[in-house]
Amino acid sequence: MSINTRTRNTLAGRHPDLTAPQLKPFGAKKARSREALAGILFVLPTLIIFGLFKFLPIFGAGAMSLTEYSLNGDFEFLGADNYVRLAEDPNFWQSLRVTFLYVAIFVPFIIAVSLAGAVLLDKLVRFTGTFRALLFIPYLSSFVMAGIIWTWIFSTDGPLNAALGSLGMGPVPFTSGPQLLVLLSLAVVSVWKGFGYSMLIFLAGLKAQPAEVHEAARIDGAGAWKSFWYVTLPLLKPVVFFVLVIETIVGFQVFDTIYVMTGGGPARASHSLIYFLFDEGFKFFDFGYASAIGVVLFVIVLILSLIQQRFFEGKDSK
Repeated sequence: MSINTRTRNTLAGRHPDLTAPQLKPFGAKKARSREALAGILFVLPTLIIFGLFKFLPIFGAGAMSLTEYSLNGDFEFLGADNYVRLAEDPNFWQSLRVTFLYVAIFVPFIIAVSLAGAVLLDKLVRFTGTFRALLFIPYLSSFVMAGIIWTWIFSTDGPLNAALGSLGMGPVPFTSGPQLLVLLSLAVVSVWKGFGYSMLIFLAGLKAQPAEVHEAARIDGAGAWKSFWYVTLPLLKPVVFFVLVIETIVGFQVFDTIYVMTGGGPARASHSLIYFLFDEGFKFFDFGYASAIGVVLFVIVLILSLIQQRFFEGKDSK
């Protein structure tokens, strides 16, 4: 046995960490780096597209909101003047109030209907796939088509008022009456259009819940209502939070149904922030002011999403 061999064996016996296998972690690290690089290359096209069509318009709108921009490309830097003008504009505050009122009606409405539909579908044994497909069909339609259909349904000579007339009730001005009635009618259309998506998310959350927990609650004597309130609903908190954030964003972005059904009326009763932005940008071509409205709307939705997240995290920690 050579001196080098004896030395290597002695070192291996006294210090196992100094032996030849020390080279392997370097090779593994290199392999992991190659895998990470391959993953980045696969994701990079999507990130580029997402950045171009999501983040770039946000930064562009933020920059444009500080200017007075015209169609011929001329612009003048105004600083925060558009935001000062916005704070002093009564039409902005009215549109903001309309939007918050609509969201307060729409979001609880769609969450309640979607969750109820998901619970009922979860109890079905047969034809669940058929019912899921049928209930999801409205989500695939456009808001414009939904608005046209429901304008006919809500009209004074439409089927809904005809049914109410057969019960001895007079025609109800669903889209031209008091503000609460108009916003409720618009919320009904949005719920009909979008509840299939939220319902499937709730249904997926229900299917993912462990059956052992519900079986234990049943053995302990919990009825259907107590089992839902104390077992099912707490386990659905992450799903409820996700749907709440998504539908809040959808509520603040309402435009199509308002444009088709009411045109922002009557007397600006349904004139939402997005509709206000549309008027300023595409009727009066005040792109800088319209961009300021968009930035304010983005900040409002972001703040509300963070508040909702903190609320749910706070309840989970208790």
